[in-house]
Amino acid sequence: MTNEEELLYKRFIELAKKSDSACYFTFTDFLGLAEQSVFEAAKLAIGKIRYTKFGGILGTERIMIRFGNPEELGYEELFPIRVLKVEPKSAKFADKLTHRDFLGAILNLGIERKLIGDIVIRDNVGYVFVKDEISDFLASELTKIKHTDVKISTITDDSLPEGELFRTERVKIQLAGERLDAVISKIFNISRDDSLSLFKKGLVFVGGKKIENNSYTPKANDVVSVRGYGRFIYRGTVGLSKKGKLNAEVDIYV
Repeated sequence: MTNEEELLYKRFIELAKKSDSACYFTFTDFLGLAEQSVFEAAKLAIGKIRYTKFGGILGTERIMIRFGNPEELGYEELFPIRVLKVEPKSAKFADKLTHRDFLGAILNLGIERKLIGDIVIRDNVGYVFVKDEISDFLASELTKIKHTDVKISTITDDSLPEGELFRTERVKIQLAGERLDAVISKIFNISRDDSLSLFKKGLVFVGGKKIENNSYTPKANDVVSVRGYGRFIYRGTVGLSKKGKLNAEVDIYV
């Protein structure tokens, strides 16, 4: 581990033990894939202390971790996450806005990345997951993205378009063997050598855990993230082809 990863490792253990000893919920900031992988390494040291992962809605990639169990603590505490809808004031004259545009504009306000969760763009409208503590500031200070004036509103649970934010498309593939490098090669239409290099570079994650073994056998419903390429849910095999290859199904995030 790097020094930064060791500090994060210790921070996870500290938050877990604080929740357990003081009998209240503790929360991490938003965690990216690399940070989630450090958490996976820390789980043995955390032991039986209960925790929950959540990013604001089903399907988010960046998540928080809450330590503590409502049944044991005797009360519930929601994750401190808000969703802001950021949309052009005039759709007709707006730039075509990308994830990088939204994130860059937010970071330029001096906001740290750890306070921002997923940013999902649908029809040039951004849905930005943020920690409660910065939502009011962001809502008042983020007025322009690129050359486009924007307006911001807070999304409630009832109005959050869950099915629309994280869409998946079912794809069927054929495999000679049920190895993750083969699955990635098929899904992203890259060579096996290129697929192998992704593992060597530490860019492949399953359920938030970094996978360095390219022969890893994915399990049904594994969520696989390949940085720079995308995400998919491996649904498993559904029989054999006439030529004896494995038929498999995956849901690709689109």
